[in-house]
Amino acid sequence: MTSTTSELANRFREVILNGRWIANTNFKDQLSFVSWEQAITKVGTLNTIALLTFHIHYYIAGVLQVLEGGTLDISDTYSFDLKPLTSQHEWENLKNQLWQDAERFANAVEQMRDNQLNDVFVDAKYGSYLRNIEGMIEHSYYHLGQVVLLRKLL
Repeated sequence: MTSTTSELANRFREVILNGRWIANTNFKDQLSFVSWEQAITKVGTLNTIALLTFHIHYYIAGVLQVLEGGTLDISDTYSFDLKPLTSQHEWENLKNQLWQDAERFANAVEQMRDNQLNDVFVDAKYGSYLRNIEGMIEHSYYHLGQVVLLRKLL
């Protein structure tokens, strides 16, 4: 029998790294063929692909810090504070950070015991670990849809 934490970790991997079940794509597929110039191209008033990539990584890294025993130091205020990308190298670094931290996030979720999922996540106002992990998956799918549309518009 598969544990709930393993199932959650695999659902998270699906949206970021390797899945096709829900959206028939994932972040890694969508960003693999996006150049630095495309990533920073503005379409009207919409966020850029680079900014959405930074935003998703920001939250993954922040929650990962807690999953690995650290403190919750992220704030919505800074979740779109991407410094301007000036090269393909910087774009590749941003994507690689996302892939690496996403795998670490999934591994950390897998290592949890199922009974930890209902524990309070940092503070009662943030709900449970389960709520935060499921929220990360849902939030990622939301922005994955935006990336797909932006690619089509570009």
